[in-house]
Amino acid sequence: MSSKQSVSKVVSVDEQAYEHEQEQARGEHEDVVDETPEFRATVEMEIQAKVDANHPEGITDTSEERIYGATLAQEERIQAREEELERISAQAEFGKQDGRARRTRRAVKSMRSDERAVDQVDPREQLECEQLAAVNQQAQRVADDVNGGYTRAVIAKRIASRVREGTELFEAVMATKSELHHEAGTIVPIGRLEEINRGEVSVEGRIIDLWEPACPSQQQVGLIEDETGRTKFTIWKASRQTMVNEDDRVRFRAAAKNWYNSRCSIALTRWSEIVFPERDLW
Repeated sequence: MSSKQSVSKVVSVDEQAYEHEQEQARGEHEDVVDETPEFRATVEMEIQAKVDANHPEGITDTSEERIYGATLAQEERIQAREEELERISAQAEFGKQDGRARRTRRAVKSMRSDERAVDQVDPREQLECEQLAAVNQQAQRVADDVNGGYTRAVIAKRIASRVREGTELFEAVMATKSELHHEAGTIVPIGRLEEINRGEVSVEGRIIDLWEPACPSQQQVGLIEDETGRTKFTIWKASRQTMVNEDDRVRFRAAAKNWYNSRCSIALTRWSEIVFPERDLW
């Protein structure tokens, strides 16, 4: 019996000690002041929050903020739709540019077709019968006079083109003839060599004289003559051309023009060619 009373006294003493410690701890905590400021919304912030809640479009749009009132799945669908609309807009803009490029190409192609159509029109078809007859007659005379491989039809087209533009027939014929003489490959009259504005010419005539070359690099030196005049010619050894003889009728093609003492002469290089028209007939 006495043991139970002893235990009860011990327990009560312990409880009293524990309660005393708790009261002392509460007293210590009551002396501590919480210095953390309390954040409270101002009146203006509360008003703005109500406005934003009623008008979601008024919320500032930044990339970091969530869409008001939308779930994550809804945000993803909205974002995907916006990206799709951007792609459609970009494709539409590209389509406009591509369409503009196609229209430009078609316009350029049409212009070129028109130009070709104009070029393909035969000027002789726009002449009167009497004019055409005169043009053909003069074209035949030019073809006989100019040794360049041009047919009467080609020459007639050039003359007719000038006549159609308002040039007198005589002037058109002379201009065409001069034009043909200045074109590469045309046999130029020797008497007109000085008038030709080309570095290389083609002539045809007869060898009337040959003499000893003045230097070892020269193969042959002599004179060639046609019905319009004569000129000196030089054949260089490096050209490896065929030897010519006096009284040979020859055609020098792509002969280089030279000037010495204000007089024009020609020289045959490796790019030149010698043709013997009379030998070809044998």
